[in-house]
Amino acid sequence: MKSKIWLSSPHMSDEGYEMQYIKEAFESNWIAPIGENVDMFEKELAAKVGAGYAAALSSGTAAVHMALKAAGVGEGDIVFCSSLTFAATANAVIYQNAVPVFIDSDEETWNMDPDLLEEAFEKYPQAKAVIVVNIYGLAADLDRIADICNRYGAVLIEDAAESLGTKYKGRHTGTIGDYGVFSFNGNKIITTSGGGMLVSDNKERIEKVRFWSTQSRDKARHYEHSELGYNYRMSNIVAGIGRGQLRVLDQRIEKKKYIFEYYRRELGQLDGVSFMPINEWNETNCWLSCITLSGRVRPIDIIEALEAENIESRPIWKPMHLQPYYKGRDFIGSGVSDGIFENGVCLPSDTKMTDEDLERVCGIIRNLWG
Repeated sequence: MKSKIWLSSPHMSDEGYEMQYIKEAFESNWIAPIGENVDMFEKELAAKVGAGYAAALSSGTAAVHMALKAAGVGEGDIVFCSSLTFAATANAVIYQNAVPVFIDSDEETWNMDPDLLEEAFEKYPQAKAVIVVNIYGLAADLDRIADICNRYGAVLIEDAAESLGTKYKGRHTGTIGDYGVFSFNGNKIITTSGGGMLVSDNKERIEKVRFWSTQSRDKARHYEHSELGYNYRMSNIVAGIGRGQLRVLDQRIEKKKYIFEYYRRELGQLDGVSFMPINEWNETNCWLSCITLSGRVRPIDIIEALEAENIESRPIWKPMHLQPYYKGRDFIGSGVSDGIFENGVCLPSDTKMTDEDLERVCGIIRNLWG
């Protein structure tokens, strides 16, 4: 069998930065959800993206959940959420017993359509928060979305789980809203195996998130709990991996961009192939290189042809308003995200890919056009 090519797999630094920080944690015996690596990872990531403060958590999902809680979202509150996203974004709304209302994408960004967000506020002016997702490393039209949120007094949460390192008009995604969420899951542009980070310029709220995430233990000699807490803090070992990975983030972004441009050059002339939109404001991290198809070759044809050669690809996210669990939830839109899902495919975008690997992928795809 030919060697496996992954969609997006963990890629540790050649320099061994991660082991350096892990070794320090072992030598200091801080194998716990506290320690220097946790503290420093928070500071280093906040500095990298230009955020005031950060809380290192066990997952990106936990970070979305804590952002909603920090925003004061509770039972019965309405939260507008991008429909074209991974389920974790919407699930966190349910954790707070709130009500998700899904907003469709626009063609220009593949992300939340600001016009539809305005329409949603006209229908639900009492909405408490908005979760906008920057899918596949593409920045949403964040200025317009932030302006709408400000006019209606809603908290803006940026789910930047897939867009760490992407810049919107010179600013890092995750820092335009009131709160920003990053993920370090195994397939992300940098990974800690699992983990997440919540960033904000609101020091008091970030400190409160750290408190909630360590089971809301009050300051007392005994174990005193006056609020509901969660076991959401990142471990010192995991944070050490994150510190090492952060040092090679720029390298990973450059390789992701190289992969995207390679595909665009080699596949862009095929009939019916369109690439994900890159806007003038969007300095994307190109986390996954995605295409849509409008001709006789369909996404399943590419996925199965690659799979037969031991190469991983996958469909675009299935929108939340089409998911069985969320059946019956309100959806504001015309089905743009449906079309992206039905016609889209994520191509292998692993940063360990060689030019030979890329040509192997492109050759298989080109053969489908005869």
